[in-house]
Amino acid sequence: MESSVEQRVIAIIAEQAMLEPGDVTPESTLDDLGIDSLGLVESIFALEEAFDIQVPFNANAPEESGFDISSVASIVKAIEGLVAEQAA
Repeated sequence: MESSVEQRVIAIIAEQAMLEPGDVTPESTLDDLGIDSLGLVESIFALEEAFDIQVPFNANAPEESGFDISSVASIVKAIEGLVAEQAA
C-alpha cells in the first residue's frame, strides 16, 4: 500500500516529467522519466514546498548531500526521513 508521502512525491515527480502518476513507479529513476537536472531542481523545490521541509541537496554534487535521488522509492524514503525529523 502506498503511503500518502509516496503518493504526493509521485504526483509531484509525474507533474515535473509531464506524465500521469500511474506512469511513475517506485522503481523509476529520474532518467527513466526524462527528468533532467533542471527538472530535478524544480522537483526538489516542489517537494520542499509540499512537505514544508528543507532538502539537503546540492545539484552539482548529489552524491555528497545524503539525499538519494537514484529512484522514486529512494526519494520517498529520504522525504519520509526529513518529515519525521521535522516532526520530532
